[in-house]
Amino acid sequence: MLSVVLAGVEEPSVVLTHEEIFRGAFQTCQTDLIVKLGNLREREIQPKGPIQQLFWIFVDGWPPPPMNYCVDELNEFLTHSGLGGHDSGFLRECASMRLAKNWLVSAVALMGLAAPAFAAEKDIVDTAVGAGSFNTLVAAVKAAGLVDTLKGKGPFTVFAPTDEAFAKLPEGTVETLLKPENKQKLIDILKYHVVPANVKAADVVKLTSAPTVNGQRATVKVADGGVKVDNANVVKTDIACTNGTIHVIDSVILPSADTIPAVADKAGAFKTLLAAAKAAGLVEALSAPGPITVFAPTDEAFAKLPAGTVESLLKPENKQKLADILKYHVVPGRVYSDDALKAKEAKTLQGGSIKIGANDKGAFINDAKLLKTDINASNGVIHVIDSVILPPAAAKKAAAAPVAAPAVAAAPVYYHNGQAVTYVQPVRTYQPAASSCQSRQGGVRMVRRGW
Repeated sequence: MLSVVLAGVEEPSVVLTHEEIFRGAFQTCQTDLIVKLGNLREREIQPKGPIQQLFWIFVDGWPPPPMNYCVDELNEFLTHSGLGGHDSGFLRECASMRLAKNWLVSAVALMGLAAPAFAAEKDIVDTAVGAGSFNTLVAAVKAAGLVDTLKGKGPFTVFAPTDEAFAKLPEGTVETLLKPENKQKLIDILKYHVVPANVKAADVVKLTSAPTVNGQRATVKVADGGVKVDNANVVKTDIACTNGTIHVIDSVILPSADTIPAVADKAGAFKTLLAAAKAAGLVEALSAPGPITVFAPTDEAFAKLPAGTVESLLKPENKQKLADILKYHVVPGRVYSDDALKAKEAKTLQGGSIKIGANDKGAFINDAKLLKTDINASNGVIHVIDSVILPPAAAKKAAAAPVAAPAVAAAPVYYHNGQAVTYVQPVRTYQPAASSCQSRQGGVRMVRRGW
């Protein structure tokens, strides 16, 4: 552990791990080094006076790197840091001391604390233009008419593909997207790279997804010491801008361009649902801009309904009933799973409400279990469920439906006064026999066989 103590400062000591400083400082490039050290600023730790106030560092259990490696790395870092004069000389002097391990870490920590050295001077667009490695991105932003937006107050976080990232796209893709007739498609793609908040690297690694200006969410995954946004690797982080932050990625990430019915069709597990939507005349509505959220029963979910139910619902005379059931699976707006669980209830397009909850067995929509969540579509989001959910009225009617009478068995034969008789029906009130061929026994009319 590393404990940093500031002279004359009453704030408690800052405890940093080996991962945050040592490996971050000496095994990554200069920009990533700044990112790691930026954790100090994120914790609102600021020096109060000359940087020499940082007068002591205790380091326990760290094997120091080779001396020449440390000095060379520090010199290169200082060259690019913007610090100079007395401060730079002071830090180089520290690095050359015999206790290089302690003082070098001190120097690195000072870089992170010297916030004015890294103060942002340009907005996102001007920073991208000045970098020289985002020419295609800048051209796309101009073609989409988003320059003024990204130069606005924000804050924004941009996952910025490099020119090499755009070059990975199939040949002719960029040229096609830059055409005026494809402006909306280009806008949708670029907005998918923008998060409407200032999200630093330290916060990105805590996420599993990032809500974009496009409306869809990009998947975030931390693995093998790196961060991926969808299929793109984050290669450089926390480039500060006056209106937000840029993180550099090595591939262009693409939002879903398919509508909800198209996504369901490609999945191959929703044939019954799509057939029902077609029969109910709802395909066009489910393909509209929306956005909407669909809790989609699988083919297996429909198969769990009583025999003949689906076939009956698909008949033209039951079109309205089918439409009501399907609308009960649709919620207006793009509602992702975490927001749905927080809401606990949602009103459907059918008019009724569904209950959303979770227990040790999983997450549920009414009594249907969620199998898969947050499937992006251009006009909404899909959550997969394992059962068809029914509107309250339909569910109540189904529960109250009479059970079919069992087949009538052959009537039993009895003998009365030596004559064979057969049970016909119960008799509620006593009626005197009209003739000698009828009698009453135990409230049951007895009829002689053959008469």
